[in-house]
Amino acid sequence: TCGGQLNRLRELQVKAFVIQDIPLHNLVMKHIPGADPELVLLNHYYEELDRVALSDMTRSEINELLGKLGFYKKAQAEAEVPEEFRFSPAKDSPFKNEPAYQPSASSIATESGSSEPSTEVKHT
Repeated sequence: TCGGQLNRLRELQVKAFVIQDIPLHNLVMKHIPGADPELVLLNHYYEELDRVALSDMTRSEINELLGKLGFYKKAQAEAEVPEEFRFSPAKDSPFKNEPAYQPSASSIATESGSSEPSTEVKHT
């Protein structure tokens, strides 16, 4: 069917992005078997800011989104990412008007049971 072919084409677009374009961006790929592909935007404390489903996007749409978000794209996979793009690549979220992701209370509580961040944790 046309719908099935369209879905297959989109899968191939996302796969091409994963294989060919992720090495050019300052992104980290985490493969989760059986999960739909999505872009998860985190802040410096690894707190989730936004989640964008990629299944219905083309390769060029994904690359355009990353450009709008301010992610650096290298000319070649072996090239270095400039220092100013290493730790703060994303601009303001284009999803500001949508409800923010709210982690459950259990996902933000520390082992001591407090929701306050531990002063002993050091980020490198």
